[in-house]
Amino acid sequence: MAENQNKDKQQDLGQLLKVRREKLSVLQEAGKDPFQITKYDVTHHSEEIRNHFETLENTHVSVAGRMMSKRIMGKASFCHVQDLEGMIQCYVARDSIGEDSYADFKKYDIGDLVGIEGFVFRTKTGEISVHAEKVTLLSKSLQILPEKWHGLTNTDIRYRQRYTDLIMNEDVRKTFVARSKIISSIRRYLDERGFLEVETPMLVANAGGAAARPFEPPYNALNEDVKLRISLELYLKRLIVGGMERVYEIGRVFRNEGLDTRHNPEFTLMELYQAYTDYNGMMDLTEDMFRHVAREVCGTTTVPYGEEVIDLGKPFERITMVEAVRKYTGVDFDEVADTAAAKKLADEKEVHYEERHTKGDILNLFFEEFVEEHLIQPTFVMDHPVEVSPLTKRKPDKPDYVERFELFIMAREMCNAYSELNDPIDQRERFKAQEAALAAGDEEANTTDEDFLNALEIGMPPTGGIGYGIDRLVMLLTNQPAIRDVLLFPTMKSMDKKSSDGEKGAKKASGAAAKQSSISREQALALLRKYNKEPFHIQHALTVEGVMRWFAKELGYGEEEEFWGITGLLHDIDFELYPEEHCQKAPELLGEAGVSEDMIRAVCSHGYGICSEEEPKLEMEKILYAVDELTGLIWSCALMRPSRSTMDLESKSLKKKFKDKRFAAGCSREVISQGAEKLGWELDELFDKTILAMRSCEAAVAEAMEKNA
Repeated sequence: MAENQNKDKQQDLGQLLKVRREKLSVLQEAGKDPFQITKYDVTHHSEEIRNHFETLENTHVSVAGRMMSKRIMGKASFCHVQDLEGMIQCYVARDSIGEDSYADFKKYDIGDLVGIEGFVFRTKTGEISVHAEKVTLLSKSLQILPEKWHGLTNTDIRYRQRYTDLIMNEDVRKTFVARSKIISSIRRYLDERGFLEVETPMLVANAGGAAARPFEPPYNALNEDVKLRISLELYLKRLIVGGMERVYEIGRVFRNEGLDTRHNPEFTLMELYQAYTDYNGMMDLTEDMFRHVAREVCGTTTVPYGEEVIDLGKPFERITMVEAVRKYTGVDFDEVADTAAAKKLADEKEVHYEERHTKGDILNLFFEEFVEEHLIQPTFVMDHPVEVSPLTKRKPDKPDYVERFELFIMAREMCNAYSELNDPIDQRERFKAQEAALAAGDEEANTTDEDFLNALEIGMPPTGGIGYGIDRLVMLLTNQPAIRDVLLFPTMKSMDKKSSDGEKGAKKASGAAAKQSSISREQALALLRKYNKEPFHIQHALTVEGVMRWFAKELGYGEEEEFWGITGLLHDIDFELYPEEHCQKAPELLGEAGVSEDMIRAVCSHGYGICSEEEPKLEMEKILYAVDELTGLIWSCALMRPSRSTMDLESKSLKKKFKDKRFAAGCSREVISQGAEKLGWELDELFDKTILAMRSCEAAVAEAMEKNA
C-alpha cells in the first residue's frame, strides 16, 4: 500500500514537471523563449518602494524577481514578486497589459522569474503595490518550490540546496546579507587604522601556525605532496619581517577534522599582525572592533543570542587562565609543584590526560573541562601555559606562561592572540618540542619551518598578532546556533557516498534491492499511538525516527530512508505497556499490523544483550542500537541549557555529561560505547553526528508534539 502511495506521488510530481516543460516548449514555439533574454533594467527594489512610498507613489518603476504567489481573478490578478530585499505585491490587469500578455501571465508558474513595469500605488486594503503595465517572463522555473505555507525546514535539504533555502526562508537571506556587511565593516575598520589587506598561499609545504591536521593533496606538476593551509600566521609574520608593519588577511583555511555545531573543515579566518605592540594592544583593538561592527551592522552593542543578551558595550572581563581555574574549581595551579602533582589532581577530578602531558597541558585541560562553559559574557582569558602555545612570547616574570589571550563569548572561543615570539633560538626549541609531540602521536602538532626560522633570524620587531573565527562572529551577531547556518555551502557528505561496510558491499555486489517499508508512515504513527500514550515516549520515538532518517541519508542509504525512519519510529512499540517484555512483545504487535520480518528484526536488534538475542548486523541496525540511548542523553543535556535545544549544544558539553554517571543515569553509557565500537567509530564521531541528526529533526518533532498535545 505504502509503495503504491509513493508511486502515485512520484507520478503526480512527474506530471507537474512535464507540464512546466510543455509550457516552455509552447513559449519557445511562439518566439517567446525567456532564456533568450539577456538583460532587464531594474529601477527599484521592494523595500525601497515601501520605505519611500510617499515620494514614489504614482511613479513609474521596474521591479524583477521570483513570483512566489499568484491569484487569478478573471480580468485582473495579483501576484507577489520576491527580490533581494523582500516581496512586493503586483496588480496585473488584462486592460493594462493587453489580452495576449494577460493570457501568457495566467500560465506562469510559482517560481518563475518575472520583470514588471508599472506605477506605484496603494490598494483599497492599504497594501503598497505595483500596478503592472508590462510583464516580462525572464526565466522559466522547471522545478517545483517547497509548499509555501510550511516553507523549507529540512536542514539536510536546506544545506545541500542553499539556493532553495534562500528563496523560501527570508531569515536565511537576512543572515547572509548580514554576513557580508560584517566582513565589510571589519575591512573598513582595519583599513581606516592603517592595516593593509594581503593574500598569502593556500597550498603550502609546511602547514603550521595552529594545532590541526591538514589536508594533503598531491601536486601532480611538481610530483610532490602539498598541504592546504590550516592557518594564516607564518606567512603574515614573514611580511612583518619584510617591513609591512600592519597586515591582515581574511581567507579560507582547511582543517582535516569532524563536523559539529562549531566546526567545518573549511572556514573563514582573519588574522592580523601589528608591529611594535603586544597582546594588550590586541585586546584593546579587539574590544573596540567588536563594538564597532555590532553598532554598524546591528545598530546596538547589546545583541541577543539564544536566551542570553550579550553586552558588547561594557568593558570585557580580563582574567588569567590560572585565576579562571581557581575561580571555578578552587584549584590554584600556582601552588601545584610539578607535573606529577598536576596529574594527581587530574585523577582526583576525573580529568582525562595523556602520559606525555605536562603541568601546563593539565592546566589547560582543567580550563576546558571546568571553566569554558561559564564564560557567557565577553571575557579575555590571558596567560596560557607555554606547552600549549608554541609560537608565543614568554612572560618575562613567569616564563612557564606566555603572553596570550583568547576571547570567549557564549562559552565559545572567538579569537586567539599573542605577543608574538620573535626569538629564533627559542622558536627552534619550541618546534623541537612540537616534533617530539608529533612523534608521540599528536597528529595536530607542528613541524619545523626552516624558512620561517630564517625570517626570524633576519629579525622581526615586537609584534602583536590575533586570529578571529569570522564564522563564529557572524553566528553571534546573527543569533545563529550552528556554523552551518552561516556558511552558504557547508561541507556535506555526498548523497551517494557509500562506506566500505561489508554488508553494503555485499548488497551492492549481489544487486539486492533497497529495503522498503511494508506499512506507510501514517500507519506506523497510528500503531505507535495505539500502544503509547505518554508524551515522553512519543517524543523519543519521533526523535529516533528523525535521527535514523538523517543517518540513512548521511551514510548512503537514501533509498531506504523510509524503512529506517519507520524502524526508528516503532523501535519502542512495546515499551510503555510491556516494559518487562520489551523486544519480546514487539514481534507480535508489529506482525499483527503487517510489518515485514526484516523491520521486526531490526527493531528487536536495538535491545541486543539486554532484552533481545537479535544482534545488530546491518550498519543501520548498529546506528539504531547506538542512538537509542544516546538521543536520550543528548536531549537531557539540551534541557539543561538556557535554550532547551540541541541547536547550540556542543559535543564538549555532551562529553562532560557522559562522564558524569549520575547525570541521566538511565541512559546506558555502556550501550552507547558498545554502539560506537560496533560501528568502528570513536565516541566523538558518534556524538558529533548524532547531535547534528537531532538538530535536523528537532523543529519537526516539536511541531508534531504541539499538534497532538
